[in-house]
Amino acid sequence: MERTTLTRKSSSIRYDSPPTKLQNKKPYVSHTPDMNGVIDYSQDEHHIWQTLLSRQAKQIPDRACPEYLEGLDILNLPKEKIPQLANIDEVLQATTGWQTEAVPALISFGHFFKLLANKKFPVATFIRHAEDMDYIQEPDIFHEIVGHCPLLTHPAFAAFNEAYGKLGLEASKEERVFLARMYWFTIEFGLVGSTPSERRIYGGGILSSPSETIYALSGDPEYREFDLIDVLRIPYRIDHIQPIYYVIDDLDRLFDIATSDVRGYVKKAMSLGLFEPVY
Repeated sequence: MERTTLTRKSSSIRYDSPPTKLQNKKPYVSHTPDMNGVIDYSQDEHHIWQTLLSRQAKQIPDRACPEYLEGLDILNLPKEKIPQLANIDEVLQATTGWQTEAVPALISFGHFFKLLANKKFPVATFIRHAEDMDYIQEPDIFHEIVGHCPLLTHPAFAAFNEAYGKLGLEASKEERVFLARMYWFTIEFGLVGSTPSERRIYGGGILSSPSETIYALSGDPEYREFDLIDVLRIPYRIDHIQPIYYVIDDLDRLFDIATSDVRGYVKKAMSLGLFEPVY
């Protein structure tokens, strides 16, 4: 069985089986905004942002879905410094009515679901170190802002997150473990496209990882048509590039998934049990 250690990368709640890299690693510490909501980042932190954004600017255009690229243009992120959350909120409020919420890297199930249900997207206010440039298990601000916020300007993506938060609030502890997989294989590591040639990335876990952005469309992973029962039953790891990606035809499918009988699917998946890990 998959271990149920609570950890969070970006907006998702992640279960690892088992943790490896985090065991001997000093944890990241989020910055605390001042009374005006402003965070004073160091020049080194701004440099990390600049480097990451520059790298992704070269990789994302031919790999990310058009809706993501449109959202990225709308956000108009600063290239040389980490943005303040108030600037992100201004855009999200004007497009889908969402806003960000500064949080520590680790938050509880209840807090996470409550934020999404109230159209607030949790953002950890630290940025990765140079040694974690290619992939980070923790939820840094680059992952949150660059990985997820562009698509929060898209109605179907935003509606999925809100519906997911409400589902989580109603779910039992056991059901939440299965719900986490639905989020993992969509919002974090999802692909979209009706044909292989049209296949693009929309998952923030991919789009904030320079190495996985290239790998995801390389042809090396296994690509599966999205099937909610299968998704709910497949274990995953947070410390490993994904060997399997699930593909939806278009982003509007997210709204259909979120408004379906998800808890009914969860109960069926629980009765069937998990697939064998593929790692």
